[in-house]
Formats: sequence, structure tokens, C-alpha cells
Amino acid sequence: MGLTHIDERGKARMVDVSAKEATFREAVAKGRVLLKTETLDLILANEVKKGDVLGVARIAGILAAKKTGELIPLCHPLNITSVDVEFEPLREVPCIDITATARVSSQTGVEMEALTAVSVAALTIYDMCKAVDKAMTLTDIRLVKKTGGKSGVFVRE
Repeated sequence: MGLTHIDERGKARMVDVSAKEATFREAVAKGRVLLKTETLDLILANEVKKGDVLGVARIAGILAAKKTGELIPLCHPLNITSVDVEFEPLREVPCIDITATARVSSQTGVEMEALTAVSVAALTIYDMCKAVDKAMTLTDIRLVKKTGGKSGVFVRE
């Protein structure tokens, strides 16, 4: 299967999905923010000077998913029906795992929206905590599941 974002002359283009049927589609993406134990403790105690880190990161991720078509040049703007952003702090690593689930009834998939939600949520955590931990690392951002559309179900083991 060739790249669909390239025309017959090798030029980038937005894929024409107008002939495709709208179907329910869902995508789940994950990512991780590695940080110091002290930083994680501040976040969980809601003692970061900029405010409620996970609350703000959740809203940032949702907003980012809604704006994905404006950020990624060849993405279609989608009328997303649902975006969930969840956090799992893990003291033993220490890190915060992020999961974003995006849903839509559309002619094209919602994978980029889920990935964008995770990425911006992670960036927001970094921004809000960088004064106390510049060594945070954003890592492992990946699609873990997608359903719907012609290509069917994808699940990363």
C-alpha cells in the first residue's frame, strides 16, 4: 500500500475522503513523563506553584485533540465526539503514564487526535513543573489501539 498523502507527482496532499462512509472510530494513545520522585510528590499533593498540574494537563490534552487539524498540516479537521485523558502516577518508576482516548463518527480516523492529546498533556506537565525539574523526559508516545474504518482494528501488544 502506497502513501496516501503523496500525489502522482510526489507532492504532499490532503487525502480526499469524501467518498468514504462515516463510521464510528476510536483511538487510544499512551505516553509517559519521567520525573523526580520529589516532583511527583509535589504534583500529587497539588503543591506545584502553577496550580493543579494534572487538571490543567487534562484540559490541555482535550483542547489539543480538538485542534489537531489546525496543528498537523494534512490532518482533516474532525468533529470529535469524545476525548478522555487519564493519568496514572507510578512512584516506583517514578513517572506519570498518560492515556488518551478519542472517539468520532467520521470518514477518517482519530489516531492523530489521541496522539496529540497525549503529547500536549505531557508538554503541559513539563511546562508546569520545569521550575523544579528540568530533567523530566517525555517518552513512549504511541498508538496502542484503533478501531473502525476500512483498515479495521489495530492493537499494539
